Amino acid sequence: MTMIQVSDLSLTYPGTRNPAVDGISFEVGQGEIFGFLGPSGAGKSTTQRVLCRLLQHWSGSVTVMDRSLADWGQGYFAHVGVSFELPNHYLQLTARENLKLFANLYPQDVTRSEDLLAVVDLTADADTRVGQFSKGMMQRLSFVRAFQHEPRLVFLDEPTAGLDPVNARRITDHLQTLRADGCTIFLTTHDMHVADLLCDRVAFMVQGRLALIDTPRNLRLAHGRKQVQVEYRTGEGQRQELFDLDGIGGNERFAELLRSEEIETIHTQEATLEDIFIRTTGEQLL
Repeated sequence: MTMIQVSDLSLTYPGTRNPAVDGISFEVGQGEIFGFLGPSGAGKSTTQRVLCRLLQHWSGSVTVMDRSLADWGQGYFAHVGVSFELPNHYLQLTARENLKLFANLYPQDVTRSEDLLAVVDLTADADTRVGQFSKGMMQRLSFVRAFQHEPRLVFLDEPTAGLDPVNARRITDHLQTLRADGCTIFLTTHDMHVADLLCDRVAFMVQGRLALIDTPRNLRLAHGRKQVQVEYRTGEGQRQELFDLDGIGGNERFAELLRSEEIETIHTQEATLEDIFIRTTGEQLL
């Protein structure tokens, strides 16, 4: 099933000449984590806001969950979750009160809040006023709020920004679990490590247009070098040599190194997603 189908989407903000989104087309399958990558000002957030029904006056065709986006009413939000990069909570309410307030906006029963608080390690702080939370705690609370009503489709903007490595891992691990359960996730991020770890496919966006869409693995294979780098230590210090992967099994020098030297690392020369983005678009991910 195709969860999102976008065709020739364009949007120009009032008072500007250049479109923020310029005729983009893509689709997202059910149960897919789809990464939307690009530098600031590329049009990522504008596209996300269109799909969240926060922006109007766009042109093109957008279908979500087998229905035209324009035909969806308020019932849309019972199936959709959203978490923006900057947390927005009621600071005088506790975490649990914030979640209950938003849970009451949905027509369905919301039963996942306590489980999700445990997932992001906020159970002990659930009755603390959010105004006393750190930015990372607010970010984790935003994550719970986005998923507590068990949406079919979730839009996440920088879900691990400001989180320490332990809590970032909690978030990424749970996103993989949700994907396995059939949840579709539209992810915008500057963090290429998170995109590489999570995304089934990524789209590179620059100046309002899509430059490339593919799986991270295919991109690394297409843009990396078919070489392996061997680092080893001798009496003169650390040294390294490069070997072509093709025919490496019969390479006598490679075999000799493995037999006779103190090998420290062996790495294939894969390109990173950030390397590929820069090569493809000429833009830096800032």
